[in-house]
Amino acid sequence: MNDIEKARAILRANDRGGYTVPTDRLYPFQWNWDSAFVAMGWGTFDEDAAWREVESLFAGQWDDGMIPHIVFHAPADSYFPGPEVWGTRHRVPTSGITQPPVLATAVRRLWEKGNDRARADAKTASAYPKLLANHRWWRRARDPQGSGLVAILHPWESGMDNSPAWDDAMSRVPTDTVTPIVRRDTGHVDPSHRPRQIDYQRFIHIVDVLRACGWAPASMWAKAPLKIADIATCSILARAESDLAVLAARFGTPAEAAEIGERARAMRAALSACWRPGLGLFASVDLIAERPIDVPTSAGFMPLYADAATPAQAAALGATLDRWAKMVRVLVPSTPPDWPGFEARRYWRGPVWAVVNWMIADGFARAGDAPRADRILADTAKAIAQSGHSENFDPLEGSGGGGGTFSWTAAIDLLLRDRVA
Repeated sequence: MNDIEKARAILRANDRGGYTVPTDRLYPFQWNWDSAFVAMGWGTFDEDAAWREVESLFAGQWDDGMIPHIVFHAPADSYFPGPEVWGTRHRVPTSGITQPPVLATAVRRLWEKGNDRARADAKTASAYPKLLANHRWWRRARDPQGSGLVAILHPWESGMDNSPAWDDAMSRVPTDTVTPIVRRDTGHVDPSHRPRQIDYQRFIHIVDVLRACGWAPASMWAKAPLKIADIATCSILARAESDLAVLAARFGTPAEAAEIGERARAMRAALSACWRPGLGLFASVDLIAERPIDVPTSAGFMPLYADAATPAQAAALGATLDRWAKMVRVLVPSTPPDWPGFEARRYWRGPVWAVVNWMIADGFARAGDAPRADRILADTAKAIAQSGHSENFDPLEGSGGGGGTFSWTAAIDLLLRDRVA
């Protein structure tokens, strides 16, 4: 089996009949941003599977437009917290929080690259109003004051669960829980690769608080013990708004296209203002403490992906990347090794993630910096060649960490190959 067939085989093995699990046992359901990347990976060789992935994710969309971070299509006992902990009342069991909204970007790619134009048009026409409802939800539920930056109310919403950027804000979250914690993750992978027990106590405390709000957005906004304008989530949404604007020009109305374009412009302006010269990066904002989070993470490069960095900021980001490159074997570490919170193998405290690399590289390419974009993608390909389609990679050694045969890593491998085909 050649390398491209290995990546395709992972998606096929993780397919559960219309949706793709991130990896067997460790993550047995459908995850929001995972599926967006996976749909793009499917799209390189099986467009029907790609559109089924999108449609399966939409099956979990709430009436208010939110797309949850997990859709529990079928029972499984290998993951905590399951649907009984979330206690949502959607027609399909789901979690009560969301994840970075990559989906509009994925749908635009599937539409533009589709070989069957009639099918691509029909599928995109069906997806467009659902994407519009989701983006409106983000603005309404997570930026009620119109700042231009949307907030996450749980670290899981960022996708970067235990990032050192959340340490200070999470230290203020109580560790007591109503829900008994029965972790399953450490039975599937090395516990040293996973968030710590105290992290889970705080994760579940927040779930308890938000569940007590009945998952009502206004109540959640008022009572959430954590509220952060995450620079990565905001960048992903800003990029998705620009992609949705392209779809609106074909499948929406002029008024919708104008509305989406205005949101995208406001987000880019707000993101540019999050620049931190001392870090040489952009930074998230702790909305409860009302201060920037001056912690260097890979998320700090993400405004490039949203076309939100000025030329001077893009040049400074390049210099930061060059400095990090001297400390690692594989770019881009989720936290640089010279930061006190760095851990080379522990989830989002150091490891390299193929999906983040793909977005950061795309950002450098959009800024006209092809050499740095190519370096990041080459490092990604090198890590996959060395260690397979692992969940993440040790930036110092290139060895794989977390779960194995991981769907979104396989998808990125396919996108890398599609890029040079």
